[in-house]
Amino acid sequence: MVAPSSVTSRLGSVFPFLLVLVDLQYEGAECGVNADVEKHLELGKKLLAAGQLADALSQFHAAVDGDPDNYIAYYRRATVFLAMGKSKAALPDLTKVIELKMDFTAARLQRGHLLLKQGKLDEAEDDFKKVLKSNPSENEEKEAQSQLIKSDEMQHLRSQALDAFESSDYIAAITFLDKVLEVCVWDAELRELRAECFIKEGEPRKAISDLKAASKLKNDNTEAFYKISTLYYELGDHELSLSEVRECLKLDQDHKRCFAHYKQVKKLNKLIKSAEELIKEGRYTDATSKYESVMKTEPSVSEYTIRSKERICHCFSKDEKPVEAIRVCSEVLQMEPDNVNALKDRAEAYLIEEMYDEAIQDYETAQEHNENDQQIREGLEKAQRLLKQSQKRDYYKILGVKRNAKKQEIIKAYRKLALQWHPDNFQNEEEKKKAEKKFIDIAAAKEVLSDPEMRKKFDDGEDPLDAESQQGGGGNPFHRSWNSWQGFNPFSSGGPFRFKFHFN
Repeated sequence: MVAPSSVTSRLGSVFPFLLVLVDLQYEGAECGVNADVEKHLELGKKLLAAGQLADALSQFHAAVDGDPDNYIAYYRRATVFLAMGKSKAALPDLTKVIELKMDFTAARLQRGHLLLKQGKLDEAEDDFKKVLKSNPSENEEKEAQSQLIKSDEMQHLRSQALDAFESSDYIAAITFLDKVLEVCVWDAELRELRAECFIKEGEPRKAISDLKAASKLKNDNTEAFYKISTLYYELGDHELSLSEVRECLKLDQDHKRCFAHYKQVKKLNKLIKSAEELIKEGRYTDATSKYESVMKTEPSVSEYTIRSKERICHCFSKDEKPVEAIRVCSEVLQMEPDNVNALKDRAEAYLIEEMYDEAIQDYETAQEHNENDQQIREGLEKAQRLLKQSQKRDYYKILGVKRNAKKQEIIKAYRKLALQWHPDNFQNEEEKKKAEKKFIDIAAAKEVLSDPEMRKKFDDGEDPLDAESQQGGGGNPFHRSWNSWQGFNPFSSGGPFRFKFHFN
């Protein structure tokens, strides 16, 4: 149910002369209606005044069925249609009213309003002129003259818009069309023309807005749905493109261009959805292959190449393939320097490669474009900690392994270096002292990197063996002398050393 005041307000502001309907007196004798029709009309009038539009419409339907020559029934039904926003349904009823009662100026004036909104300027002018010749009231005369002037102005502006379009002056054409469409809001052809101008001027989203309106204003407008779908496709929005081309095929399943486009969009959509599912499952190599197929399937639309490379960059970064990630992410950033996703993924790859300054720069650039992103903030803090840490002791560098090295690689590197730098290998006192220091660093690196908890702390930029980086720490538990490391077993996989290893 709609509030009565809302109905009156809507009718009064949009169609001022339609208010005459609510107070229109029933003319039973003139219309020759029976008692049942009169009952439907009176009840419908009360329901309309109360804002019960659907119930009022039912009563006026019954009145029209009961007396097909009753102009009041048609006029009141037209009022309800307009109150419900159904101008297309109201227009035939107003035309029927005029056929049945030629001097009903309120109906003719109202039809002129609707025709003007539809952009049917010649027909609208004809109605307004006939109102002026039919002994109108003072208000009706004033309104008809005003609308005639407005209609003439729209004729002139539309002519200028068409001339500008023919001359390829699309900006001027848009300016003229803007003014016309403020009045002729339901003119589907002019909206399609302005959409074409927007396309020529490289503003596809504005074109889509006009074409969507045109698809509703004109019945079976397959051309509008086809254009909307192709525009979404070129913007890289494959899901909306698929949705719109399906609307075209609902209207005409044999539409050749829509069907051909549908097959292409469906294939691309399937590849992209499959790739995203693989990413969710952590199957980054397979996802990369799918996105490579996307680029092969649609090589002519750059948006799909950029988005595919952006996701491949993400896959390489997550799969800890930093060299490949940096290469692909950099390609994306050459095309889109402000691409936050590519900046984040390249920064993560830089961290793996221990290129901390570069990682910090990427995180800071990303933060400029998305300052509320927690992932960027945390990444930047981590990169800054790791940079600071790298200027001290870096356990990965000590063992000569990558930051993503497996535990087996760490143990293998430790054993090799422990044998190489064991102080017993050195006779010269100065060399022995140097080897002792080196050996202690090697043992410390193995201790931290082979322990998952300690390694995670170190990877987050905190040295678990550095008292300064421990909150409330009470000294370095690993600051031990060479004597404490005698009797080690470099081939042990961890834990306390059990026996001495002697060199000959």
